[in-house]
Order: sequence, then C-alpha cells, then structure tokens
Amino acid sequence: MSDGDLRQLLLTKRVIVLCGAGGVGKTTTAAALGVAAARAGRKVLVLTIDPARRLAETMGLQESGTKPTPVPPERLFPHEPPGPGRLDVWMLDPRAVFERMVFRLAPSPDAARAIVEHRLYRFLSELVAGVQEYAAAEALDAFLSEHRYELILLDTPPSRHALDFLDAPGRLARFLDDRIVSLFAPERHARSGRLWHGAQAVVDRVLSGVFGTHFTHELRGFIGAFGGLFAGMRLHTERLRSRLASPDAGFLLVTSPETTSLHEAAWFREALAARGLPFAGYVLNRSWAHDDVLTAPEALLEHAKGDRHAESAVKALSRMATAEQSRSAAHLALLHRLAEHLPPGALAVAAPDTGAELEEFSGLVRLGDALSAG
Repeated sequence: MSDGDLRQLLLTKRVIVLCGAGGVGKTTTAAALGVAAARAGRKVLVLTIDPARRLAETMGLQESGTKPTPVPPERLFPHEPPGPGRLDVWMLDPRAVFERMVFRLAPSPDAARAIVEHRLYRFLSELVAGVQEYAAAEALDAFLSEHRYELILLDTPPSRHALDFLDAPGRLARFLDDRIVSLFAPERHARSGRLWHGAQAVVDRVLSGVFGTHFTHELRGFIGAFGGLFAGMRLHTERLRSRLASPDAGFLLVTSPETTSLHEAAWFREALAARGLPFAGYVLNRSWAHDDVLTAPEALLEHAKGDRHAESAVKALSRMATAEQSRSAAHLALLHRLAEHLPPGALAVAAPDTGAELEEFSGLVRLGDALSAG
C-alpha cells in the first residue's frame, strides 16, 4: 500500500510510538505489533497506559504491577517451536516509575532511600502519579537506557496531549527547581540576593505559622534532598528528545475510518512535523480495506429455483454482499488517500476489525501476523 514495510519497521526500529484519537484501537495495535515483532525474533516491550479489561486479560497483564509481565513463549508460538523472540508487557504504574527515577538519579542509594522513605514522598509521588505523560517519558527513557529490549512500543494517552510526554519531565523539573527549591529549600539551594532571601524569610514565617516550625524544617530538608535530582531530570528530557528524533524511532498514527479520527490523525501528523519527529505512517484500524469480501451470491439463485424461502435468503445475501463491497471500496479509497504524499519509507496499512477474536491471545497473534504482512 506504500513504500514502507511494517515488518521492516518492526525489525529495524528501537522505539515505535503509537498516537491517535481515543477509541481507535491504539492499545490493541501496539499489542499486536509487539507480538509480531517478538515472533520475528526481537526482544520487545509494550508500554501501555490503560488497556481495556478484556485486552489486559488477553495479554495476562497484572494490575499495578511494579515490573513488566513476560508473555509465555507457548502463547507467542502456539503451533510452532518457540523462537528467540521475547515479549514483555507493562501497564504504566506512575508511582513505581517515579520511585525508579529517584533511585536512578539520586547521587547514591542512601540518598534515594532518604527520599522515598520520607513521609512527604508519598504525597509527592501521588501528585505525580496523576500525570500519565510524565510516567510515559520517564519509563521510556529508563528502558532505553537499560538496553534490555531491542524494540519498545509506547501506547500514548488518547488525546491531543499525547506528545506532551516529551515535555513533562522538563516542566516538572523547571517548576520545582525555579519556584519551589529556591523559596522552600534550605539556604544552600536558594538564590543569592537580599530580595530573594527576604522572600524566603517571608515564606518561612508563613509556613511556620501555619504548619509549625518542625514541619517547615522537615519540608525544607525533603525539598533540599530532592533538589539534586532536577539536573538529571532535565538532562534525560533532552536525551529522550534526541532519541525520539533519531532514525531509530518512528511515530505511527492509528486511525479508524471515522471522520473525527481522521481529523485527529491529520493533526498529529502536523504536530510531528512541527516537532521534527519521524513520521512512520498510518494504520487504518477497524477497516474493510481488504479483498476477501462476500462474493456476489446471485449464482445461488439457480439452485434455489422453485423454493421461495431459498430465493428470499439469496436475495438477502445479495443485499449484504452489495453493502459490504461498497464499504470495502470506500475504505480502500481512503487507504489510498492516506498513502498519498507519504515521506520515503512511511507506510499506510489496514487492520481489520478483530471484534471477539481478541478474547484469546491467538487473536493478537493473527492480527500481528496480518499487520506485519502488510
């Protein structure tokens, strides 16, 4: 359907980010592509935000898991000897991600423990736990740095803020560093100047008057300990941007034939271009853009002559076939329009509506095989 090859994309990229409107099947597509890449021999991680319960059960995902869940080889290779590929799946747990970040960026394990064991840490981690974009950025950067996986597929939040995960760590670090640490932290973290010291003294009096001297001292100590992480947070924000703008990354836009979904896909493509991020192509999900539609059943009329009920059934089948062929033609035309003006190497592929097939993991295997076959 285009110059690109989805199987080649799965075999050569290090990270694939899936974007699109809500309800278009991004999570299912990410899971199916992960299955296909693992069956092709790669060590794969699928990072998902909040999969539907049915899909989570199909993939064997654990709720609130603190680490990725491995998919058993016998499920990946149901009718063949297991290959070298491996598939892990993780539903992002922002609190676990945040704790991993503390231990990764703190100057020592003791310093990290001092932060996570502080009673104020729970409040801060719960505050960050509501920011899916931050968790996605931190988790993706951490796994890329570990080199444990050859391919990571990231399922982004279903909104126009999906690309905000590129900015979330930097925003958090700048906010805490510039506005909180300097005002609330111990003096060694504060800015110089009489005006700023005066402002810090005012904040100190207010906090002490409201919360008491002991809590104010405890808060200053905690923010002071946290202050050492901010430089690392900003650094890994720039590193992640660089990685996602490199040829090792690709952004796939998942859409459905619905008009609103197509508009969202067009918006995402413009947003990727504005950020200088590599556009890998489209996946037209839940489509009838395929050739195996019902053939015209009129030939059956010859065998139904004289049987009024049989003739009525054949005519009903004919109406169904006509509607299906019309929908298939419309979706094929849409796929051709998506394939127009693609950059070199980008693709436009169709994925069928799997429906109840995803009750079983074998449905993901079949969908992954169909997608990777183009």
